[in-house]
Amino acid sequence: MPDKDKAAKVSSIAVSGTQTIQRAASLLRLLTAHNRTGMRLVDLYQKTGLERSTTHRILQGLIAEQLVAQHPDNKRYFLGARIYEMGLAAAPPFNLRDLCHPHIRKLAEATGDTVFLVTRAGFDGVCIDRMEGSFPIRVFVMDVGRRRPLNIGAANISMLSTLSDEEIRRVGLVNEAKIKESYPKYSERDLWNKIKHRRQNGYVINTVLEVAGAKAVAVPVRTTFEKSASVALSVSAVENRLSAKRVVEIAALLLDTAENISAEIKQLLR
Repeated sequence: MPDKDKAAKVSSIAVSGTQTIQRAASLLRLLTAHNRTGMRLVDLYQKTGLERSTTHRILQGLIAEQLVAQHPDNKRYFLGARIYEMGLAAAPPFNLRDLCHPHIRKLAEATGDTVFLVTRAGFDGVCIDRMEGSFPIRVFVMDVGRRRPLNIGAANISMLSTLSDEEIRRVGLVNEAKIKESYPKYSERDLWNKIKHRRQNGYVINTVLEVAGAKAVAVPVRTTFEKSASVALSVSAVENRLSAKRVVEIAALLLDTAENISAEIKQLLR
């Protein structure tokens, strides 16, 4: 076989292997989000957009590795026991909320507005901390513990923008039904514009869909060596407080804070 043909074959195998890993990861994220009730095969392949046979084949491989388990009676799929072991090993040696709280307090003091700390949870983002500023009109977009689809909200979109375009489309497919039901003003074109802006400028500026007359500015926070971010910071305020000039000022504060948090975490992980 000519060298060129060998190289093409090796490249094709590498692409196929990477694609399989990505598909397996999508299935595991879905199961993570629905592990209490489990998921049927039909739900898994419809939500991921994979073929039925491909989904079944990947699930069987994950079951063999104890990363997925199937209930013997109702045939629903759940996370396997080895996922729990891996989760324990991967747990960071620090409490993220405790580490970030002084930083978001400083942000709230500097801006006078409400600051949120959000983490990724599968195909959603979850608010884990909030600090109110001194400005009398406050925008309470989220309570602590509130979960929203990853393609809704400035903080979530900032994390989403660090994924590949293929992964972003997969998130959209999984969350499609929830968004149609709960967010009628959602625009996919608008989402991609925000993703492009974040990638070019470092931050997201977003109109809050749940609160009239409110906007938010957000940045991703990198807590590991991975390219994608699973943590974000955002500042929400009434619209007339977020002029173009002030958005840039707040974005600069957020970016500096994100860098400081990342540096602090890297020190702890040494």
